[in-house]
Amino acid sequence: MGLKGHWYRGGTSKCWLFDARDVALHAPTREDIPALLSAAFGAADARQLDGVGGGTSTTSKAAVIWATPGGEADLDYLFAQVGIGDPTVELGSNCGNCATAIALFAVQTGIVPARDGMTKVRMRHVTSGAVLSGAVPTPRGRIPKSGLARVPGSSAAGVPVSLSFHGPWGQNTGALLPTGNPVEQLQVNGRTLDATMVDAGAPAVLLAADQAGVDLSSMTDNLAAQLPDLIAARASAGLIMGLRKPEDPPQNAVPKVGVVAPAGDYTAADGTTISAGSHDVRVRMLSMLAPHPAIGLTSAVAVALAASQPSSVVAAAAGQSPSTGTGTPRLLRVGTPAGVITAEIITDDTGAVSEVALHRAARHIATADIDVAPAAELSA
Repeated sequence: MGLKGHWYRGGTSKCWLFDARDVALHAPTREDIPALLSAAFGAADARQLDGVGGGTSTTSKAAVIWATPGGEADLDYLFAQVGIGDPTVELGSNCGNCATAIALFAVQTGIVPARDGMTKVRMRHVTSGAVLSGAVPTPRGRIPKSGLARVPGSSAAGVPVSLSFHGPWGQNTGALLPTGNPVEQLQVNGRTLDATMVDAGAPAVLLAADQAGVDLSSMTDNLAAQLPDLIAARASAGLIMGLRKPEDPPQNAVPKVGVVAPAGDYTAADGTTISAGSHDVRVRMLSMLAPHPAIGLTSAVAVALAASQPSSVVAAAAGQSPSTGTGTPRLLRVGTPAGVITAEIITDDTGAVSEVALHRAARHIATADIDVAPAAELSA
């Protein structure tokens, strides 16, 4: 019997979604899940030729889903970033684009019954404990199969989903600013770089682009010359943030790492010119070991929260704080390689950021019976 999987596009990622009950038939314990997903994706091959992986960081993703009626959320999910040319599977990060797909999946499969108007799906990320919510339009209780919503980085239409990340922040490290400071200095390959380390959406380290030697007037290059420094910065920040111990090998997905610069005219990945007036800050992130073609939603949340911290690298680049008054939303426009995305930042009565919302699109692509190796072979 094969592994039943549901293939979705969420925003600018593709993600295989698995019901935990189907996974349990092949991986009886949670510790068995990485080997199962590695085999299903063909992760050991850089082309993922003998599996369902897409061969890129944005198409080599999976989530295992447990319905939790009566719980803190409607469902729990375990997000997995599957290796490419590497049989390892990292479970420490999160993905907002896949969470967008999970919200639609929950409505389409009946995990959350469709309501008249909008159906809200509350999702708890197992690894961090963070709770997200996705709002799916269900007029007169009808379950959407398609839609006309589009997002920067994809010309394909999908069902509109409003995805919100909710405080409290610091689910991975215990604090929004794991070190207590908005700026730290990282020693990277003989250079000192200013860095803002935040734990919101996902743990992230954000560097000033000029210090890192990255020119964001164009986002068309592959950053080959800068990758060693960016990867080293991630490894150093992971230690400082307490995400790994000195004896642990650096991870490829945690923390997220990126560079930021003030608004300015720039060339997007498709060659179009993005004007300085269209955005508040320019950002380029890594995804695993390569530049992200757009920006991950968890990274967008990290950027938004960093912008709210006075004197942070992002606040300095944006030139302003996203808070305009208690309970008042503000839009932070982020220039990315795929174009400009907008994060709606909402503060509570104390002026602290309580929610970040992003408008996305998702679509069901296929449901498949995936032929994977027997459990005995997976554990061999």
